[in-house]
Amino acid sequence: MTGRSLSRSDAVTRHVPRWMSIPNRVLAVLCLMYLVLYIDRVNLATVGPRMTAELGMSNTQFGLAISAFSYPYALIQLFGGRVIDRFGPRRMLLICGAIVCGTTVLTGLVGGMASLFALRLALGIGEGFAFPAATRAMATWLPPARWGFAQGITHAAARLGNALTPPLLVGLMALVSWRGAFVVLGLASAVWVILWLVVARENPERHPGMSDEERAELAPAAQQAATTPPVPWWRLAQRIAPVTAVDFCYGWTLWVFLTWLPSFFFKNFGLDLKHSALFSGGVLLGGVIGDWVGGAASDYIYRRTGSLQAARRNLIIVGMVGAFVFLVPVVLTHDLTTVAICLSLAFFFSELVVAPIWAVPMDIAPQYAGTASGMMNFGFGIAGILSPLVFGAAVDLTGSWSIPFCASLALLLVGAGLSFFMHPEKPFQASDLAEPE
Repeated sequence: MTGRSLSRSDAVTRHVPRWMSIPNRVLAVLCLMYLVLYIDRVNLATVGPRMTAELGMSNTQFGLAISAFSYPYALIQLFGGRVIDRFGPRRMLLICGAIVCGTTVLTGLVGGMASLFALRLALGIGEGFAFPAATRAMATWLPPARWGFAQGITHAAARLGNALTPPLLVGLMALVSWRGAFVVLGLASAVWVILWLVVARENPERHPGMSDEERAELAPAAQQAATTPPVPWWRLAQRIAPVTAVDFCYGWTLWVFLTWLPSFFFKNFGLDLKHSALFSGGVLLGGVIGDWVGGAASDYIYRRTGSLQAARRNLIIVGMVGAFVFLVPVVLTHDLTTVAICLSLAFFFSELVVAPIWAVPMDIAPQYAGTASGMMNFGFGIAGILSPLVFGAAVDLTGSWSIPFCASLALLLVGAGLSFFMHPEKPFQASDLAEPE
């Protein structure tokens, strides 16, 4: 009976266009997830000028509230991957979705610093598991030759969420106030949760819609990622540590863009909220293109050269150095047009980093993709704690919106140098599996 059932499934799926295959449907829902989660993560930045005025918060207090997200987020990166590798990405992402929806709705009810801080902590818990779980799902559902593309397209969707958030929030605020906007976004977030429940399974082999051809495309590394061997945590952490450091350097600059762009245009150039949102959205669109190009370029280079050093490390270095070059004019000039163009180009180059750096843990340890990517993303979490707070405090202390960008300039160069220590071409070997005495 099982054999006849699978044959019927194969007969049906054989006639389904490739872009509608089960793995591609899973990837499409993950793209929607990334878009929604980043809207819910950065929506606070757009309402910041109006919220801080109503609640009487300084830039330092607002930066502290935003950074609250990253305290649980960073900690979860260390142990969350082990939970994901044990219980599976499907179950964990359903839980994440429920938490994100609830906390986003409740953010519309905040009465001050304390409640906002608490809800950002809760949001960090919900999103903390999400991206390691998504990476585990990609390693399970897609062959290694598509890992760079998958990371690029999902993070491009995330940056599209970033770009859509400012104009979307301004429109919602005009209709239902900034408080109502959070309620609407929280309820809308439930869509991807329902789709994930319908489309995904923990193991592709057990999905009734998978054809034999689709199963055959999952290379041994991806099939290995569907297993749950004991995690050699300490050895793996040592192996991933350089990737974590590079991710911290990248994450610092990303948090600057996600947290402060609307306020930067609003307060530094005296634009109204609508035009601040439009300029911010335009800058963030550069990241959408950068993520897509980074993923496509990484896989293309890998296919042409067979070198993970070229496909991952070299592209990361190009991205960080390019972002450095175009952030320099932001510090040196006050011309709005020049600053907007340079910020867009800097964000484009910084987002070239995303797909290759998320692919590196999958290259190194596909069987521990959730744990390894979580360890890497710990660096991003720490950057999320420090970057918003330091930037806001620097603005309050100096009165300048350009000086705080200098920290990003320094860390971009540091990250480019640290990239030489990642070695994605060296898999995590069986000889590395013994824990230290």
